[in-house]
Amino acid sequence: MFYTIFIGKKKILTKLAFSFVLLFVLLIPKALYGQTSAVVAGDVQIKEILIPMKDGIKLAADLYVPINLKNNERLPVILEYLPYRKDESRPSRLDTFHYFVKRGYIVARVDIRGTGRSEGKLVDGEYSEREQLDGLQVIDWLSKQHFSNGNIAMLGISWGGFNGLHMAMRHPPALKTIISLMSTDDIYEDDVHFIDGMHHIDTYELMMDIDNIIPGSPDFDIGGSYFSDRFDTAPWLLKYKKQQVDGPFWNRASLNTDYSLIDIPVFVIGGYYDGYRDIVPRMAQNADVPYKALLGPWNHTFPHNAYPEPAIEWREMAVRWLDHWMKGKDTGILNEPSVYYYQRDWHEPGEDLTNIPGRWYTSAQWPETRNSVLYFNQNHHLVATPAQFEHSLTYYPTTPDATGTAMWWGDLKPDQKIVDAHSLVYDSEPIIERLAIIGMPQVTLQTTADAAAANWFVRLSDVAPNGMVTFITGAGFNANHVESSEKPIRLTEDKVYTLNVELHATSWTFEKGHKIRVSVNNAQWPMIWPSPYPMTTSIRSNNQLKSFLTLPVPINPTPMANPFPNPVAPPPKLPNYNSIASGTISGYPELSDTQRDERTGTTTILARNSGSDQYPWGVRSYKELVTYTANDVTPALSSVLSTYTTTVQLKEEQKDQGLKWTGILDFSSDEKTFYYKFKRILEKNGEVIREKEWQEEVPRLW
Repeated sequence: MFYTIFIGKKKILTKLAFSFVLLFVLLIPKALYGQTSAVVAGDVQIKEILIPMKDGIKLAADLYVPINLKNNERLPVILEYLPYRKDESRPSRLDTFHYFVKRGYIVARVDIRGTGRSEGKLVDGEYSEREQLDGLQVIDWLSKQHFSNGNIAMLGISWGGFNGLHMAMRHPPALKTIISLMSTDDIYEDDVHFIDGMHHIDTYELMMDIDNIIPGSPDFDIGGSYFSDRFDTAPWLLKYKKQQVDGPFWNRASLNTDYSLIDIPVFVIGGYYDGYRDIVPRMAQNADVPYKALLGPWNHTFPHNAYPEPAIEWREMAVRWLDHWMKGKDTGILNEPSVYYYQRDWHEPGEDLTNIPGRWYTSAQWPETRNSVLYFNQNHHLVATPAQFEHSLTYYPTTPDATGTAMWWGDLKPDQKIVDAHSLVYDSEPIIERLAIIGMPQVTLQTTADAAAANWFVRLSDVAPNGMVTFITGAGFNANHVESSEKPIRLTEDKVYTLNVELHATSWTFEKGHKIRVSVNNAQWPMIWPSPYPMTTSIRSNNQLKSFLTLPVPINPTPMANPFPNPVAPPPKLPNYNSIASGTISGYPELSDTQRDERTGTTTILARNSGSDQYPWGVRSYKELVTYTANDVTPALSSVLSTYTTTVQLKEEQKDQGLKWTGILDFSSDEKTFYYKFKRILEKNGEVIREKEWQEEVPRLW
């Protein structure tokens, strides 16, 4: 059942709603009202408040509150702190938050400064100092409100998982625990700007440089300070591409430099089909605080809405975790295993799989493993005894992307045979009994290159008896970082460099009769920007320097005693929030068309996405087209052209407010320089009313 309740303008609609709204009026000072209307969906009310900052700026927040909150009741508050437009996100967050609200929590969803409905100038990048200083004030303010028992938790996925870690590193007194999903402790290597320390242009980056500048709904006010606060602010992508090496810029928000920076209990959740999963084993192995670690077969989603399946009701465990730390209840949660992981069984390759076979295991700590070592040999086999060999590989920059349409280490992958044809491949004999692995396999390579820069890509796969090759995990290694990712070197021609490539966290069970495969090459485009020089590389092994695979094999794994509960039924859907036309599964442009000019050696790949959604105020539509171009003869001359548009069409009576934002990126390179050109355009009813352009050359370090 839904109610829209107008405070101060219209009569309250029901006695039930009236009693709650009267209470809400008593709890929240009138000056802190945001939107005058509240929405009631079943047992939950959503109401906007404004949180004052010390400099006078107010941050907009949605409170998700129990409809039956008692007059003298104070509840712990869960905070999610994001730039992703809280109003448009209400349906998805109601789906997640209602579980916590019904079990005695208030949830605050806050728009970061300068985004969504929050005031102020747009923050100057992800996880900025301004964002974190504001976050400290938000936590303190929430802890002191009449509806709060003084205890705050942070819960979030992706950005909201990242900054939960960051806020915990700053030790606000009211923050008692965090639940961090699909996040990372290593911003430089794991995030989307320099995946594995290599140049990457992510479609997320292209989207954010437009979405960030759109004013808050339902007004979409482009007057006042809108242009100086949002439209004219510097694009984030340009800032990131100037920070090509690891160091202080990235370490400021990276826990892996010192895990003792967090001194409160932590619950981390990751998925094998997500690009952010390595934090789960690393936190379990390094945390010096009580923790829970959950690693399942999911992509970048909450586990109760998991894709692929199986979905689980993870919130049951999360509530017992929160009850212990926020309400002082003895829920028994600390007497249960600390680590829960899904042991994957074999499945066919392909990007349309909907369910991942396997079973759950538990452990008091990260599971104990033994190393199983297989050496590369001269016959391209993986064997128990090392041998001497040297295998060379010609660099083809436009080698097909092994990661499939989504262009990162997450999501499902196609059959690897096509990419393996452009790789050095090493297979074991068919195994004679099932072999399970859990953790982060490692591949040690003895390498050379006849160029000053080289990227290496390593993939671990399962070769079925019928010839299907299923991707298990992989990783890249920037050879220029062989000594340090903070101080890259130029490679010396034909010098042997030992690369220890840690593959991303995984689990897998090789079935009897299957083969273990390691594939190695020097390109994964368009996911990773091509290294600039034509070259020949090699892998070798001798008596002193060996190339080999190390697999982490679990010792006496413990099956989970009781299965996770199935997800509870979702709450009623909010009215007037509907998907009109959905885009890709990942939510970002995915590879769609490839054009190859054999005469010039040039390959062009197109990635597309589009969709539209209905909201109470009207319709928002988006369209994205990204064109990647690279050349096998002159790999330094690569480019990305992107056009991203967002259109807002308000309801009939407000047709004069039809607005369209466009971002056009032209990013290209040669051997020494990246060339950046970006234009923003704002149109009102088809007429351009503002343009701004940035153009800059950035020295290329490798």
